[in-house]
Amino acid sequence: MTSFNPGLSERSLVTLTVLFYMVTALVMVSVNKWALNTLALPWTLLWMQMVVAVFLLMVTHYTGLLKMPEIVSNTAKALIPLIAINVLGLGVNTLCLVYVDTSFYQIARGLVLPFTVLFAYVLLRQPSSKLVLVSCFTVFCGFYTGVTSEINVSHLGIFFGVISSITTSLHAIVIKKSLGAVNNSTLHLVYYNNVLSLIAVTPLIVLTGESAEISYRLSTDGFAAFHTFLIAGLVTGIFGFLVNLASFLQISKTSPTTHMIAGAVRGVIQTLLGYWAFNDIITTGRLLGIFLILGGGALYTWAKDKEMAAKDVAKPSYIPMTQQDLDGEEDDEEINGDDRKA
Repeated sequence: MTSFNPGLSERSLVTLTVLFYMVTALVMVSVNKWALNTLALPWTLLWMQMVVAVFLLMVTHYTGLLKMPEIVSNTAKALIPLIAINVLGLGVNTLCLVYVDTSFYQIARGLVLPFTVLFAYVLLRQPSSKLVLVSCFTVFCGFYTGVTSEINVSHLGIFFGVISSITTSLHAIVIKKSLGAVNNSTLHLVYYNNVLSLIAVTPLIVLTGESAEISYRLSTDGFAAFHTFLIAGLVTGIFGFLVNLASFLQISKTSPTTHMIAGAVRGVIQTLLGYWAFNDIITTGRLLGIFLILGGGALYTWAKDKEMAAKDVAKPSYIPMTQQDLDGEEDDEEINGDDRKA
């Protein structure tokens, strides 16, 4: 299948991809909070979102708009790490949103950058510069300030937020590694991810006791108790499909760092939406925490840009004239390419 490229430059395509991700993710979080305020059934909500997403993917397949792959067992086995981190990440994200305000959600999940740098060192053997470590410390100070300044903060919500930071950090890395299993097709990876995640989430509704809660509600209050929840589930299912696609597109078109920074900017807008839509209380400590988290993220981005610029300057500037020179240039390009991927 040919890729869609409506005559846009690479920079324009990246910009539109990031904006697409941010808008869909913002709507997703806001409607999720609305649904969970109605009924605290996080795994059921996730299940509904995945059902809608798979249905929409199948509609595009049978109408000829997109071509979905057949589920192959070998490919499915290769994607088990992605499915595990995706289900865990979606679960703790939703559980975190159950226990904290929308505006505090950014702080509760504020340790994404430190964990990203940590996993880059542990899993990819990438050492970090002093400036990167300073940015990580700044982010940690923002998380600590935001958490300790709250009086009635939910410790369980913070716990889920920290686990969410870990899964978010790993998710971008795992997506990059998983693309090879589906011939670098973002669409195929989205389809596999949704179908297999739906299968994995289904038994969790029973294991967490949510199925019993649904039965009790239906027997006592009837369908009326689920009216708002089902509408919210349908809306979040549609936007969940879009944000899933946007997330994969953004990571495949940009980098884990850009994905993280876009998430941070989204967090600021999310804080303002929480204040406006859900009447969240914005304390001074909460604002300072968000400022430090975003400041640390900006410092990290600047530091990485400097490192990339230094590598570009170090590249050889002569024009190779012999076959030996050409071979040497190819070796240099391979080394520099590996450095960029690392």
